[in-house]
Amino acid sequence: MARPVPAIVILGNGSLATARRIQQVYPGALIHGLTERVQGADRVYHEFGATLREFYQQDTPIIALCAAGIVIRTLAPLLLEKGAEPPVLAVAEDGSAVVPLLGGLGGVNVMAREIAAGLEVAAAITTSGELRFGTCLLNPPSGYALGDLELGKRFVSDLLAGQSVRVEGAAPWLAQAQLPQDPQAHLSIHVGHAERTPAANELMIYPRNVLVAVSGEVTGLPDAIRATLHQAKIAVQSVACLLASDLDMASAALREAALELGVPLRFASVSGGVSELSRRTVPNATIVAADTGMAIAVATQPLDAAQIGRARGRLAVIGLGPGAAELMVPAVKAELARATDVLGYETYVRMAGPFREDQVLHCTDNREEMQRARHAFELAAQGRSVIVVSSGDPGVFAMAAAVLEALHESSEPSWHSVDLEILPGVSASLATAAQAGAPLGHDFCVMSLSDNLKPWAIIEKRLDLAAEADLALAFYNPISRSRPWQLGRALEIVAQHRTAETPVVLGRDIGRPGQTLRVTTLGQLTPDQVDMRTMVLIGSSTTCAFPRAEGGEWVYTPRWYGIKPAS
Repeated sequence: MARPVPAIVILGNGSLATARRIQQVYPGALIHGLTERVQGADRVYHEFGATLREFYQQDTPIIALCAAGIVIRTLAPLLLEKGAEPPVLAVAEDGSAVVPLLGGLGGVNVMAREIAAGLEVAAAITTSGELRFGTCLLNPPSGYALGDLELGKRFVSDLLAGQSVRVEGAAPWLAQAQLPQDPQAHLSIHVGHAERTPAANELMIYPRNVLVAVSGEVTGLPDAIRATLHQAKIAVQSVACLLASDLDMASAALREAALELGVPLRFASVSGGVSELSRRTVPNATIVAADTGMAIAVATQPLDAAQIGRARGRLAVIGLGPGAAELMVPAVKAELARATDVLGYETYVRMAGPFREDQVLHCTDNREEMQRARHAFELAAQGRSVIVVSSGDPGVFAMAAAVLEALHESSEPSWHSVDLEILPGVSASLATAAQAGAPLGHDFCVMSLSDNLKPWAIIEKRLDLAAEADLALAFYNPISRSRPWQLGRALEIVAQHRTAETPVVLGRDIGRPGQTLRVTTLGQLTPDQVDMRTMVLIGSSTTCAFPRAEGGEWVYTPRWYGIKPAS
C-alpha cells in the first residue's frame, strides 16, 4: 500500500527554502504556510495548532519545520494509542536537524532517513531497536503484517537484553539487518500465512499473500470468511484483499465485511463463479478452499491489492465555499487530497488547487454542466476517485443537481454502482450574511435571477410571492451583460412590498481577495451598483441596521416576528 503524501508545515519565510528541498524528496507534498507570514507556500493556513491536529486526525504524515516542543504540545491532546498514529517529524528551519517524533510503527524513521539524506544531514533516530538492529521489527514492510504488537514489544525487549534469534520463513528485508542470529536460538521470527497460536518466544509476521473471492449474497460475510479461513488453517492477518464481481459493486454487505476485516475491497469482471474469479485474477495462486460463495487463493508472494481488479469508483461533488481556504470544510479538503481526477469550471478548479502531479484536471466551460457530470461518471466507473468542483455549496445553483440528473437519466449499471457523495460548502449567501451580521436570521428565500434555465415570467411570479410573504431575499446571478435590465425589474417588484428604508447588503467576492461589503437601502439601490459577482441580500420588514464601532453597519433580522418577546 502506498504511503500517504505528507504535509510540510512552516511558520515563516525562513523555512521555505528548506521546505522546498524536502518537497524534492516527496514531489507530491504541499507546503502549508502561515498566512501573512509566508509568501510563496502552496497553501496557507490561519492557525498552526488546528492545522496540525487536522492533518493528524486525517492520518496525514506531518513534517513540521519548527521546534519539536511546539509540535509535541500541539498534538499532546490527541495522543491516545501507539500504533494508531501517522508519522510526525520536526525539522530545523535551516535543515540542520531531522527529529522523528511520532509514528514509529508508521515508518517515521524511514521518512527521517529519507529527509535527512535529501538535506545531507544525519537523522536523530532514538528508537533502540532500529539503532541496534538497523530495522524496526514491529513495522514490517509493505505486503507484510505484524501479528501482535504487545507480544512484539516484549520480543524486541528480549532481543535488546542480549538474546539471539532465528528466522523461520522468507523475510528478505531482514537480510541486511544486524540481528544476533543463531539457528538454535530460543527466540524466533516466524514468517508465514498459516494460522497458529504464537508462543511467548515468537514474533509472528504474516505475508499478505491471500486473496478471498466472495459473493455479495453470502450471509454473515465477516464471520463466514473467518470460518472458511480457519478451516483452511490460514491466518486472517494474511488476507491482502477481498475480491468480488463488479456486479456486486454496490453491495453494502461487502463494504462492511472489508471494513470489519480491515482489508481493501476490489472488483473484477469475469464470467463464472468465485473460483474462476480468483483463478483469473491471481493465475499462479493455489486455491485452498472453494464453494459456491467463496474461494481462497494463496499466492507465493505478497499481493499488491492496488494491482488486483479495481476499486469501487467514487464521485464526490464538493463545495469550496466562497473562496477563502479557512471557510472550506475539512471533509472537502480531505476529498481533494484523495482525488485522482478533478472536474469543473476552470476558475473553480484553480481555486481548489494546488494539485499534485498525479492528479488529472479536467477544466471545462461553465455552461457544460451535463457534459461534465456525465464525464465524471465515466471516470468514476473506471474505478477512479473523482471530484466535481462547485464554488459555495454544490447543492445551491451548482453541480449537485446536474450530477444527480445525469445519474437519474442513465441506465448504465456501472454509473449507479459508483460511490456518490455530496459534500457541503459555505454558500455565498451565508458567507455574505455572516460578514454583515445576520440579515438571514429569520425565514428567507434564495433565488437566482438568471433566466438561462427558467423563464423570466416564473422568476417574476416567485419574486412577487416571496416579497409579499415578507421573506428576506438572497439574489444569486443578479445581473450580467446579457441581462442588464432584469435586476431593475426585480427591485421594482420587491419595492411593491417593502419600504425604501429596507436594509440591503451587497457582498462582492466575499471570501476572496479584494472582497467588498456595503450596506445600503432598497430606495438607494440601483442596478449599476451590482455585477455578476455580487450577492444581493434584501431584508424583510423586521430587518434592522445599526452602526458598528469600527465603521459600517451591522444588519440583522430578529428571530421574533410580529410581537417582540418580553426581555
